[in-house]
Amino acid sequence: MILRNLTLAGTTADAPYGLIPDGAIWIEGGLIRWLGRETDLPEEASGLASEDLQGRLVTPGLIDCHTHMVFGGNRAAEFEMRLNGASYEDIAKSGGGIVSTVAATRDASEAGLLTDALGRVDHLISEGVTTVEIKSGYGLDIETELKMLRVARQVGQERSIQVKTTFLGAHALPKEHKNDPDGYIANACLPALELAVQEGLVDAVDGFCETIAFSPEQLEPVFEKAKSMGLPVKLHAEQLSHMGGAQLATRHCALSADHLEYATEDDAVLMANAGTVAVILPGAFYTLKETQAPPIEAFRKHKVPMALATDCNPGSSPMTSLLLTMNMGCTLFGMTPEEAFWGVTRDAAAALGLCDCGTLAEGHSADLAVWDVSHPAELAYRIGFNPLHRRICKGAG
Repeated sequence: MILRNLTLAGTTADAPYGLIPDGAIWIEGGLIRWLGRETDLPEEASGLASEDLQGRLVTPGLIDCHTHMVFGGNRAAEFEMRLNGASYEDIAKSGGGIVSTVAATRDASEAGLLTDALGRVDHLISEGVTTVEIKSGYGLDIETELKMLRVARQVGQERSIQVKTTFLGAHALPKEHKNDPDGYIANACLPALELAVQEGLVDAVDGFCETIAFSPEQLEPVFEKAKSMGLPVKLHAEQLSHMGGAQLATRHCALSADHLEYATEDDAVLMANAGTVAVILPGAFYTLKETQAPPIEAFRKHKVPMALATDCNPGSSPMTSLLLTMNMGCTLFGMTPEEAFWGVTRDAAAALGLCDCGTLAEGHSADLAVWDVSHPAELAYRIGFNPLHRRICKGAG
C-alpha cells in the first residue's frame, strides 16, 4: 500500500519537525518499507494500490509513555472536597487519597478493571496514540499487583495499540505495612516482582522516590532486583522535593526520570551523561496547583531528551488527552511546539526503550497518525481540539 500526496513529519530528515513535503509512504507487512518525496518513489512500487491523502500531515503514532491507566474507582468526590476547602488531612481521615484507590483496586475484578481501562485507552486512541505505557502500583500486595499487570496486558489484546507494562510495586505504603517500608519492599514488593516476571507481565520497573513514598536507599533493592532480571528501570523523581531520585535513576542508567519539578542543573548533567530521558508531566503540576516547574532550560542546555505524558491517574492527573498534554507542556513550562511534538513521538519512544517507533523511518513499525492540519505546531497550539483524520497501527487502520 502506498500513501501519497501528504506531508511527512517526524522523519529523520534534517529539517524542523523532520518535515518532508510532497511525500509518500510505502507500507508492507506492517512496516514502513520506504518513505520520501513522492517523485522519488521506487519504480517497483509503481503498480501497488495507493491512497491519496489530499495533502494531509502524517506523523508517527503518538506515544503516552507514563500512565497509571488501570485502577479501581475514581476520586471525583475528593476533588470536590478540596474545592470546598477540605484539607489533605480531612480527605485522608474520610478514607480518601491513594488508600481509597488501593481499596477500590483490590476489590475490583479483572473484568471490571479492564472495562474501565479500555474506556480511558479509547480516548488516547481517538487522538492518534499507538503506544501506551501502563503501570501497576495501586495494589500494593502481591495478588493485586499481578492483577493490574494482567489487565494491562489484556488492554493490548483488546485494542489495536502497543502496551508496555511497568511494575510499580514501590509506589506507596499500604496500611498493613504502615511505618515499615523495608518490610514492605522485602515481603510484598520484591516477591510480587518475581512472580510478575515469571508470568511475563513486566517490561520495566519503576518506583516513587519522595518524602511521602520511598527514599533512594529503600528503592535500591528494587532496582538491584530489576537489574538481576535484565529489566530496565524508570523513576518518579524530584516531584515534590529534592530527594536524590535523579541521582539514583542515573546511577542505574534508567530509561527515564519522571516529573522532575525539583531537579537541578546538576541532575540534568547526570541525566545527559546517563542517557536518561526527562519525562515531563504537566497534568499533575496543573491538578496539584504546583508552582515549582521542572528545569526545562537546563534539560535543553544539556541536551536531555524531554518526553511528555498524561500521567493518567485517579488522583493527581485524571487526564486522558495527550494533545492537551502537549499544549500544557508549552503554556505551563515553556517548551516549544517542536519539543512537544518530539516529546510525544521520538523522545517518548526513548523513555520506553523502543527503537522501532516514534519516528518515521524505513524498517520501523507503520504506526501513523494522519491529521487535518497543515503544520505539526497546530497539534500543541489548539486547546480542546482533535484534528485526527485517521490512525494506523502496524499498517492497519
